[in-house]
Amino acid sequence: MANRSQPRPPAAAPTRVRRGYFECRYGQLHLHHAMPPGGGFEEGTTLLALHAATSTGRMFSGLLAAMGADRSAFAPDLPGYGQSDAPAEPLSVTDLAAAIGDFLESMRLRQVDLLGCGLGALVAVDLALSRPGVRRVIVMPPSPGEAEASGRGYPLGAQLARLTQPALALCPPEMPPALAKEVANLPVRARRELPGGLSLFETAPGAIAEAIREFLS
Repeated sequence: MANRSQPRPPAAAPTRVRRGYFECRYGQLHLHHAMPPGGGFEEGTTLLALHAATSTGRMFSGLLAAMGADRSAFAPDLPGYGQSDAPAEPLSVTDLAAAIGDFLESMRLRQVDLLGCGLGALVAVDLALSRPGVRRVIVMPPSPGEAEASGRGYPLGAQLARLTQPALALCPPEMPPALAKEVANLPVRARRELPGGLSLFETAPGAIAEAIREFLS
């Protein structure tokens, strides 16, 4: 008798995305979050998503709704962005990472997976290098314009080379050739084409959630 593949289980229903505030060293940190009906206990590793300089944590609303079906998922507005308090002076990437670290400590999260886009990718890498509880890292490198405007001279390539965690690079194929070459040389464990770039997080969050969940598992 021929073997028959087992049918795939139906996709879990999207969870509700809520909002809240937490204290950090630069004031109040606004964030979006979703979690499984059971409250996130005995589920997958918590996912923390960090936005690009051109957006806020709201860009991940669809992704949080999908990922929150089987794990807690958070997307803060970085200090000075969205509805988070603005610091008195511009912050470095390491400063932003320290503020997010305050949130992780307040939540007592011992282990977390990170997703960062653009500026958020820089913050995610800095967090991964400074906090032993970071399990896996997913980055979409900043565009040339964003890197110049908000990268604060952060040496992303050199810092990625120091990562010990498994890492996934999301690579929009329409990237300028020079940036594509730089990303191709990044010392990450995996790469995935992402047609549409940042816009996909709003137009096709389910597809991105599936790719992310595959890597994280």
